[in-house]
Amino acid sequence: MISIVVPVFNEKESLEELCQRIKQVLKNHKFELIFIDDGSTDSSGDLIEKFRESDSRVRTVHLRRNQGKSKALMMGFAAAKGEIIVTLDADLQDQPEEIKKLLLKLKEGFDLVCGWKKKRNDPFLKVIFSHFFNWLVNLTTQTNLHDINCGLKVYRREVIENLNLYGDLYRFIPVLAAKEGFRVTEVEVSHASRRYGTSKYGISKFIRGFFDLFTILFLTNFKTRPLHLFGFLGGLMIGLGIVICFYLTILWFSGQVIGSRPLLFLGILLIITGIQLFTSGLLAELIFHTREKVN
Repeated sequence: MISIVVPVFNEKESLEELCQRIKQVLKNHKFELIFIDDGSTDSSGDLIEKFRESDSRVRTVHLRRNQGKSKALMMGFAAAKGEIIVTLDADLQDQPEEIKKLLLKLKEGFDLVCGWKKKRNDPFLKVIFSHFFNWLVNLTTQTNLHDINCGLKVYRREVIENLNLYGDLYRFIPVLAAKEGFRVTEVEVSHASRRYGTSKYGISKFIRGFFDLFTILFLTNFKTRPLHLFGFLGGLMIGLGIVICFYLTILWFSGQVIGSRPLLFLGILLIITGIQLFTSGLLAELIFHTREKVN
């Protein structure tokens, strides 16, 4: 069984063609097609219900309001029954015919195969932002993939069972999977220009991606050892504060007035803040180990 999970948000123009092309590609496979209506305000929800009524292989999930792609994917993963799961955007820029390439690569022993849009048919700025973001993610996570956020992916069930997506973390699925020890690779796929609807991508989404990257770096490096982060930062600030105060103490012994110097307040502030960070790390360690015992 192959489960195709398609998040949908206001994509009514492309849905019928998408549905037919997926069925044609997988006509020799046992599959289910799951559409997740992420609070669409056009007729997308009604359209996928018609697909469901006319074909028992089509299933639908409707969210009352737009909750983002991470939530839509998690709902689709929860509904999927297949041992192999395919995710695909509904805008037809990712070609359904490329699914077969990823399925073949999966058979080589990989757990997650991502599409790589080597030649992108997107606006120039979007392409530049995407290349820069992928470079930064590879630099900081050592994932070594060209296209972290391609919507076309094929997973083994074990991968999705270990995912907990929220916010915009769907962009980092390959990073999260690799950190869990799954074998991740990519395959070059064709990419079409958008023919229907409007892109949901904007500069705000690009900026949010950097904050999400910090979240991923914390979760993958310090989730089980928070004191290593908070302790390091706290110790650094305490050390710097002590150096400043030691320097001011020498000046005081030499007869200089230090009570009104901003440097004194900076040194005290660094020591206090450093102690708070270090204590926060200890508390985070305690919370983590308590939770582990409960589980």
